[in-house]
Amino acid sequence: MLRGCDGQGHGAYGGGVTSASGAGAAAGGRETRTIRGTLPAGSPDHVYVPVDIPSGVREIRVAYTYDRPSVPAGTPGNALDAGLFDERGTGLGGRGFRGWSGGARTEFFVRTDDATPGYVPGPVGPGLWHIALGPYTVAPQGMSYEITVTLTYGEPGPTPEPVHPPQRAGGRGRDWYRGDCHLHSWHSDGRRTPAEIAAQARAAGLDFIHSSEHNTHASHPHWADLAGDDLLIMLGEEVTTRNGHVLALGTEPGTFVDWRHRVRDGRWAGIARDVHRAGGLVVPAHPYAPCIGCGWRFGYDEADAVEVWNGPFTPDDETAVAAWDALLAASVRKDRRWLPAMGNSDAHRPPDAVGAPQTVVLADDLTREAVLAGLRAGRSYVAESRKAALTFTATGDRGERAGIGERLRVDRDTPVTVRLEASGVPRCTVRLVTDQGVLLTGGPLPVSGSGTVEWRTTPARAAYVRAEVRHETAAGPVPGVMAALTNPILLGND
Repeated sequence: MLRGCDGQGHGAYGGGVTSASGAGAAAGGRETRTIRGTLPAGSPDHVYVPVDIPSGVREIRVAYTYDRPSVPAGTPGNALDAGLFDERGTGLGGRGFRGWSGGARTEFFVRTDDATPGYVPGPVGPGLWHIALGPYTVAPQGMSYEITVTLTYGEPGPTPEPVHPPQRAGGRGRDWYRGDCHLHSWHSDGRRTPAEIAAQARAAGLDFIHSSEHNTHASHPHWADLAGDDLLIMLGEEVTTRNGHVLALGTEPGTFVDWRHRVRDGRWAGIARDVHRAGGLVVPAHPYAPCIGCGWRFGYDEADAVEVWNGPFTPDDETAVAAWDALLAASVRKDRRWLPAMGNSDAHRPPDAVGAPQTVVLADDLTREAVLAGLRAGRSYVAESRKAALTFTATGDRGERAGIGERLRVDRDTPVTVRLEASGVPRCTVRLVTDQGVLLTGGPLPVSGSGTVEWRTTPARAAYVRAEVRHETAAGPVPGVMAALTNPILLGND
């Protein structure tokens, strides 16, 4: 039995059904069926098409197409995502989740011993499965779709036992480690294999990376052979909702985080708690990106950090940095927890460069636990590449000292020396930013790319100070493209 239905099980989005049967339940036999339906403009975020799977099915293969009518300029056309849930159902939490490819593929398969990238191999049990359709955008004329389901009968192969990368690499003890925590392989909408990403990470001088596929954890077992003493590979997901994207960063291997919710549903706080229970960090990604559904709408109460720099530095990153700085100033003035900043490449395909930018974190060792602790504490800065390196400190008049993400505990009128040492950033300008705004602009740095900037202040004048290193820009009020930026050093007693 195959029919179209919406998320409530009604037949509102179904169409005619044709069935062409092959050898049926005979070993090696195939059965092909077709479903047609139409999604109107304003359809639900997710539409579930049921598929009744009989006993003896070895493989389920799904292919789909949809129409793309012309639309007026500035009006979104049709775009349709897809995924699969097994006989355990479509309930939130993903108990029946078997994969999601978004709009990256129009065909996928699942069987016991293998699956399309982005999908989870495992038993093909009898019962009611569901093809999940996600109408990302629907043209005013609506969207007509056709789904072809091919069932192959036979004995199942063995279910692979997942093996995950180790949670420790051969580190250097307490040191600064470079990483890229937002990467996509062919297990979602990327075009690189995990092996290609790992090779590029090593070439970019990275010590750690993080797998963050859209709405699927299926890639987790495919990284184990690529880790090594020189590269820590952490696992997670980019939870891609209709109200913004968020990195579930460094969760326990095999953790799935459900994306099927909006702000209005009131489920976000509970989902964030699930990420924390799985040992991960909650990091809203590219919060001001202009793509549909990319802007972050859930707020930052549950966040552990925020990605303010995503790929090549663009105007939406500039907006993200400014908004983050406003949050930072408000938090510090009210003596509340402040939100660290991160930067990642979000690399999908050439020419996207892995490690551009990269987050450099002070961690006790090159382990998942230590890296996450450093990121959570804000002991980190963002650099455009391995060439850019910063040392940023604040020192009191009696030798008290604090670094990035730390607090210099001195009285409010105590003189403080802020010092930035930079390398790999030729002819760049240094800006020291406080809760009062930009209080020092220095440079340009020499063509060698190395230089030092010092500034004297007090906690009464600056509740915190952070550094930006920017490329040259044309004359005018607009700052140059970012080369590096730090998290703050807090000044003064609590």
